[in-house]
Amino acid sequence: MPETAVADAATATARAASAPTTREDRAGWLEALAAALDDDRAELVRLGNEETHLSVARLDGEVTRTAAQLRFFAGVIREGAYLEAVVESPDPSLIPPRPDLRRILRPLGLVAVYAASNFPFAFSVLGNDTASALAAGCPVIVKAHPGHPLLSRRTAALAARILPSGWFALVEGMDAGTELVRHPLVRAAGFTGSTRGGRALFDLAVSRPDPIPFYGELGSINPVVVTRAAAMERADAIGTGLVASFTRDAGQYCTKPGLVFVPSGGGVEDAVRNALGEAPSSRQLTDGMTEAFADGVAAFSARPSVEVVRGNAADGASAPTVVLVDADTFLADPAPFLAECFGPVTVLVRYDDPQLPALVAALEPSLTAAMHRGMAEDVTALAAALTGVAGRLLFDGWPTGVAIGWAQHHGGGWPSTTASIHTSVGATALRRWLTPIAYQDAPQAVLPPELRDGNPLRIPRRDS
Repeated sequence: MPETAVADAATATARAASAPTTREDRAGWLEALAAALDDDRAELVRLGNEETHLSVARLDGEVTRTAAQLRFFAGVIREGAYLEAVVESPDPSLIPPRPDLRRILRPLGLVAVYAASNFPFAFSVLGNDTASALAAGCPVIVKAHPGHPLLSRRTAALAARILPSGWFALVEGMDAGTELVRHPLVRAAGFTGSTRGGRALFDLAVSRPDPIPFYGELGSINPVVVTRAAAMERADAIGTGLVASFTRDAGQYCTKPGLVFVPSGGGVEDAVRNALGEAPSSRQLTDGMTEAFADGVAAFSARPSVEVVRGNAADGASAPTVVLVDADTFLADPAPFLAECFGPVTVLVRYDDPQLPALVAALEPSLTAAMHRGMAEDVTALAAALTGVAGRLLFDGWPTGVAIGWAQHHGGGWPSTTASIHTSVGATALRRWLTPIAYQDAPQAVLPPELRDGNPLRIPRRDS
């Protein structure tokens, strides 16, 4: 029974959450997990290849990324700034008088993580959500994705060998997934997947008697603007770069450029058509995704004033596809073109220069936005408009790559995420699993070591 599996896991992990750990303890766990992934790389990649159709090279690189994420978070918590520690001395001269105040972030408690299909390592069992939650000091229950169950179990077995008892558990099945987000011991949840699935879980999380934060990364079209100056300078390079980006790994990236505004007659469209003939076909991760991709392309094909151009497709594979539409058709009914279609497809919207502001104004929030500009072109106004659309703004590049770092932000407004101020990649991904606590006139023995007099652990903190 899924209820029993979830209840047993929640009871064990909640008990673990009550036991204090040090930052050094947790950093050591993360580094040991990274080493375990490296040691078991060959078997993990083999299982991933069998279950997902992703290439061995892609999966091998993803193992490297996943291990790097774990080690990165170990470094983040050792450094200590993520705690946002503040110490304020008493000041009786203020109105009202200020007591001794000390503030820090503490772990929320048990975290539920919903694994993604398209990144069977980096956003799955020991992926970014799990790594950041463990780093923050929160035990984790992962709901495995049905697209790679054997790989999920193998990875979970590695975690169980390394993490202390109660700090990690794996559950499977749709019923277990819904039961997990409703369990009273779960204090927060992280999700990467479809808008439909994420919205259903989000609604459950916020309708609980005690609502909990639900950090969902959902659908994103990641718009791209190609200016006329950029097209005049390098139309061929932009067109071939776009095709390489939206067909990468079967187009199954949350950062795939799914909507591109190109100047009419600028040459980019021709370059895209030419490159499409050389683009590889690819298999989707599951049969359901294959059917959904075909249905999405068919829906575009049925619309008036829309041209659908397909590349070559091998048996059982999805053909790389470009949907071509003019700006007037797009602006008359933007919604069908703003919906994410998971797979190797992108929408090209031809515009005349006066139409570009209206096109940008019609966009919904996304994880990323990008622009390709001329070498000497002033794009200040366009950049300002796009910063209201996305959590990351790229210049003269493609969004299908999310670096791990302190400055990274992988988030955006609805429908790309359920919480636009947070990120699922980068150092501040930990902030999702933390909550503030302020101590007033507290004795030293009660305080966390990071807040005690003299800053004995030498973390970055504000003292006044």
